Amino acid sequence: MSALPLLRIEGLEVRIGTHLLCRDLNLQIFPGDALVILGKNGAGKSTLLATLSGLRAPHKGHILLSGQSYAEQDARAAARRRSWLGQQRGDPFAATVLEAALAGRHPHLGRWQWEGEADTRLAQAALAEVGLQNFQSRDVQTLSGGERQRLAIASLLTQEAPLMLLDEPLTHLDLNHQIAALEIFRRRVTEGAAFVAVLHEPGLAWRYGTKVLLMYGDGETEIGAVDTLLTPERLSRLYGHPLLRVEQAGRVAFVPA
Repeated sequence: MSALPLLRIEGLEVRIGTHLLCRDLNLQIFPGDALVILGKNGAGKSTLLATLSGLRAPHKGHILLSGQSYAEQDARAAARRRSWLGQQRGDPFAATVLEAALAGRHPHLGRWQWEGEADTRLAQAALAEVGLQNFQSRDVQTLSGGERQRLAIASLLTQEAPLMLLDEPLTHLDLNHQIAALEIFRRRVTEGAAFVAVLHEPGLAWRYGTKVLLMYGDGETEIGAVDTLLTPERLSRLYGHPLLRVEQAGRVAFVPA
C-alpha cells in the first residue's frame, strides 16, 4: 500500500442549500481500492462525487488529491491524477470516435502540443477494450446512448489517471456491457489504480467493490468493507424497502422481499 493516499478526505461536510448530505466524513483511497457509493435517489451520491472531484466546494472539511488540495494544483495537474466520468454527455461539435477518445490525453499535452503516435495507440487500445475498435471514424453524434457511454469510458481510460471517479458508469449499458465495463475498472484496480463509483445495484457493489459508502440522505453515512456493511438490514434501511440476501455459487445478490 502506498504511504500517500490517492485521495484523502478529512471532516467533510457536503450540503445543497440547507440540506445536509454528509457530515464529518473521513476516508482514504489507496491504489487497489474500489469504493462504491450506494443510496436512494436524491441522497447526494452524485453531489458528493462531484465534490471529491473538485467540481464543487465542500461546506466544511478538506480534500487532498495525491497530498495536495485542488487549490494547490492547476486543473491539468489534477486531471493527470484523477479522471471523472459524469452522467451527462454533450457533443456540441462534430468529432470522430477516435478524436473523442483522444481528448483523454489533453492533460498530458502542452498548450500547443498535438497528440502523437503513442497517444493514438493508447486511444485505439481503449476503444478496443470497450468494443469500439471498428467505430474510429464514426461521428460521435451518430452513436447510440450505450455506444456513447462506452466511448466516454474509453476516453477516461486514455486519460490514464490513477484515480477514477465514476458517476453511474453503467448508464445506458445493457447487461453484458455493464459487466464488461466493471471488469475493465477492476483490471485497472489490480494494476494499481483505484476507483470511486456511484452504483445502484448492491450485488454489483459486493462483486466489484472492496469498500462501500452508504448515504442515508440525512447526513448520516457509513463506510467499511463490502462484506461487513452490505447486509439485508442495512440495505433495507438504506433503500426504504425490505431486501433479502441470495447467494449462489459464491455470488451474492440482494432482492426485494
